[in-house]
Amino acid sequence: MPRAYWKGTLKLSLVTCPVALYPATTSVEKTRFHMINAETGNRLKQQMIDEDTGEVVEKDQKARGYEVRKGKYIEIEKDELEAVQIESTHTIDIDSFVPADEIDQRFLNHPYYIVPDGKAGVDAFAVIRDAMKDKGRVALGRIVLTNREHVLAIEPFGKGLLATTLRYPYELRDAGEYFDGIKSPKISKDMIELAGHILETKAAHFDPKTFKDEYETALKALVKRKASGKSIKLPEPEEKESNVVSLMDALKQSLEGGKSGTKTGKAHSRRKASRSSRTTTKARRSNARQRKAG
Repeated sequence: MPRAYWKGTLKLSLVTCPVALYPATTSVEKTRFHMINAETGNRLKQQMIDEDTGEVVEKDQKARGYEVRKGKYIEIEKDELEAVQIESTHTIDIDSFVPADEIDQRFLNHPYYIVPDGKAGVDAFAVIRDAMKDKGRVALGRIVLTNREHVLAIEPFGKGLLATTLRYPYELRDAGEYFDGIKSPKISKDMIELAGHILETKAAHFDPKTFKDEYETALKALVKRKASGKSIKLPEPEEKESNVVSLMDALKQSLEGGKSGTKTGKAHSRRKASRSSRTTTKARRSNARQRKAG
């Protein structure tokens, strides 16, 4: 088990128990790349540059600034920031219990697992967990993480608890700005029924095991092939099918399994651009790496 992200006390009125918080998600398995010098193969190092002078800014010259108007900043000192930071009490205070279906999904942010920290608080932990399970409610609590106070939605999850940090209202964009301009066309009942039948043919249960990150799989294969010295064959571009049909025809064909009578066939076109410049560049990079190795 990884190291706990946070340790403290879960508190419900006078009932308390020591708990530990662990991130419920990870990106460790994702393929990541570093920026390198294409000529030498060396990793690049980032530097901060003054946008006016173009000079490199050293670490002791860096400061935080807030833009009060275009191009005008006020510097915020470190001790000034510390003066407004919320002191961590290492306590999750439960303020209220709400129905789960009342939580707007847009507010959900980062999930964490909450587990008892040691044997002493297991009974109290189980009481809080099972009471929520019995009432079908989600606890709303407060926690200080990295000097900021967050609201937590806490719910039973297996033998433990799942805590999800919630966004504040000011972090959400108004949906009306995006949806108000959507027209409301008159759709026939037949079209809606056809669409409903298509939905029924694709009805399923939520199962994340069926999720396949095809891009990540392809990235891993690419890296493995490249590392073994094998060449990478680039796919030929394809022209998209011209398959313009009416909405009703599209619905009918979808219900029949996606068959279309208006296919024009796939047209493949060869790359016309010369690859000589790319070959030259690769050769130059290879020579540079060989010189470095020697």
